[in-house]
Order: sequence, then structure tokens, then C-alpha cells
Amino acid sequence: MFSNGQLLFAIIFFVVFTIAITISYKKDLKKLKGSYKGIRWVIIGFLSFVFLLVVLKKLSVS
Repeated sequence: MFSNGQLLFAIIFFVVFTIAITISYKKDLKKLKGSYKGIRWVIIGFLSFVFLLVVLKKLSVS
């Protein structure tokens, strides 16, 4: 499906991208400590909504 070069590129890209995002997030977290208050509830709400959509889709297909 993918060539060896494409797979190698994807793996390297994923690793470097993850490291860059982590470093950037840690820098921003130090600067904007108060800005991230309540973000946990937004994420929980979003995941709950997606879960609800999946459950409703499974029930409607059955």
C-alpha cells in the first residue's frame, strides 16, 4: 500500500511533529497558566458529544 520511503517519512514526521507540539505547548503553558482553566470540561463535553453521536448511529443502524 505504501512504499518504504513513505512509511519512513510518516514515522519521522509524526515523531518530530509530536516533539515540536509538546515543546510549544510547554512554553505556552508557562506563559498562559490562567488561560487554560476549564479546558478539561470542554474536552470532556466534546468527547461525550462524539460518544453520543456514535451510540445513536449504532442504534439507528440496528
